[in-house]
Amino acid sequence: MNGRAMKDLMACTGAELLRLRKWPAFWIILGTWILLNLTFSYLFNYLAYSSGESSQMSDGLPKDVLLQQMLPAAVPEIFTQGMAMFGGALMLILGALTIGSGYGWGTWKTALTQGPSRVAAVGGAVMSLAFVVVALVCVAFAADIGVASIIAVSQSQSLTLPGFDQTVNGIITGVAILGMWTLAGALIGAIARGPALAVGLGLVWVLVVENLLRGVAGIFAPIEVITDHLPGTAAGSMAGAMRTVQGPATPGVLDILSRTESLIALAVYVMVFVAGTLWLVHRRDMA
Repeated sequence: MNGRAMKDLMACTGAELLRLRKWPAFWIILGTWILLNLTFSYLFNYLAYSSGESSQMSDGLPKDVLLQQMLPAAVPEIFTQGMAMFGGALMLILGALTIGSGYGWGTWKTALTQGPSRVAAVGGAVMSLAFVVVALVCVAFAADIGVASIIAVSQSQSLTLPGFDQTVNGIITGVAILGMWTLAGALIGAIARGPALAVGLGLVWVLVVENLLRGVAGIFAPIEVITDHLPGTAAGSMAGAMRTVQGPATPGVLDILSRTESLIALAVYVMVFVAGTLWLVHRRDMA
């Protein structure tokens, strides 16, 4: 990539980030994920712990185990558990809206006929989404550390923070999972050429189709080779590799692939989704 192309790419990335920052839907989606993360990881568990009852909210975990799961040292494990399905679904919506809305509003046509190359324009959108994913994971991690620290102090527990390796693994896991789903949404937005259909198709795939396929694989073994490498399976296995406590897993969290296999699968999906989005926008007529 020459200097002019790189300059165009950076300019498009900055412009896309500015657009996202001024877009209410952007903040609603990110805020919803932070709220859900804190609610399911800490609020429900704390209510179950303080009430002294093992309930479905806490998956029936003993009080001492439940408390340990709400302390700062457990944050890398806890904050990744909801990413495979619920966090992934929200970020898929963000990716689909980011790319698909450009068709619905006609902004892609304007930008690509008057501005930089299609690769630079779409590449800027993809890079801005990547930046958002990294920032969101870091903010979620910091928020969980803050809430876990408050719980630790209130319960006279140690404020021991997670180790460096554990922290890095947690952040990499979060970025890999949410990044893959965000870029999947971007590809679906490019395929559907609009936000509404893209969001609908993406949610059906994340919440319904993959679960049905894995259910069928349980009674028809030959398709396991496919279902074991689906995007949701890779994301769920990546989150599952962070688990240390035995018990019912969060919906979407799996143990089918190893951490290395999951990371490789997610990396391949990211490259395929990026290449597919760039190719579709580059080759299609904007009319």
